[in-house]
Amino acid sequence: MRVLRLSLMALAVGAAFMQPARAGLFEDDEARKAILDLRAKVQANEDAAKRRDEQINALIQDQIQPLRRSMLDLNGQIEALRAEIAKLRGANEQLARDLADTQRKLTDQSQSVEARFKPLEPQKVSLDGREFQVSPDERNQYEAAIGLVRRGDFAEAVAALNAFLKRYPASGYTDSVRFWLGNAQYGKRDYKDAIATFKTFIAGNADHPRAGEALLALANCQIELKDNKGARRSLEDLIKAYPGTEAAQAGKERLHALK
Repeated sequence: MRVLRLSLMALAVGAAFMQPARAGLFEDDEARKAILDLRAKVQANEDAAKRRDEQINALIQDQIQPLRRSMLDLNGQIEALRAEIAKLRGANEQLARDLADTQRKLTDQSQSVEARFKPLEPQKVSLDGREFQVSPDERNQYEAAIGLVRRGDFAEAVAALNAFLKRYPASGYTDSVRFWLGNAQYGKRDYKDAIATFKTFIAGNADHPRAGEALLALANCQIELKDNKGARRSLEDLIKAYPGTEAAQAGKERLHALK
């Protein structure tokens, strides 16, 4: 009986020790399960995040690809523009050189034309107290005709001076030409023509520096034609209109000789 009681006590003690062990085993299983569940959730979250990342990357790639193509196209256009600009710059530089050459040629041509036409430009001359413009040809023809008078080639001088008056009727040389034409006619002994020329000259140029000389020459023509009355009147007009001049002094002597 005592043995039985001891056996029962041993079993009771064993049962008491075995109860916490079973409880511990249950708790480990639950923790392991919780850990597995947590790992599964973490893995699921990671998988979901990975899928989202993949989706986002795919979306980004879909958006980037057109941008890349656009960038490539833009780069191609930029390079084409750079090439075109370089080409245009080269063309502009060539145009600038061509323009400079053209301007230089035009300047040379202008100077050449100016040099050729300069002798044809009007020239300022001063004669008998007057200044006026004449053409080079006009001046040359006048000087050639006066040269004939001075050399005593009166016939040629008369022809040359008449030709000048016909060609240049409004010339500034006209008054001088008429004066010398009268002298050439006098030298040629065409006294009537000379008288007409001197009268025309005097009538239109009473204040001309050579008007007194023209009156004296007119009187000389009249004397040559034996028109002493007319000569005397011309000499008196000379002395009255131009006193103190050499022509007036010569007129006094000539008038004294006529008396």
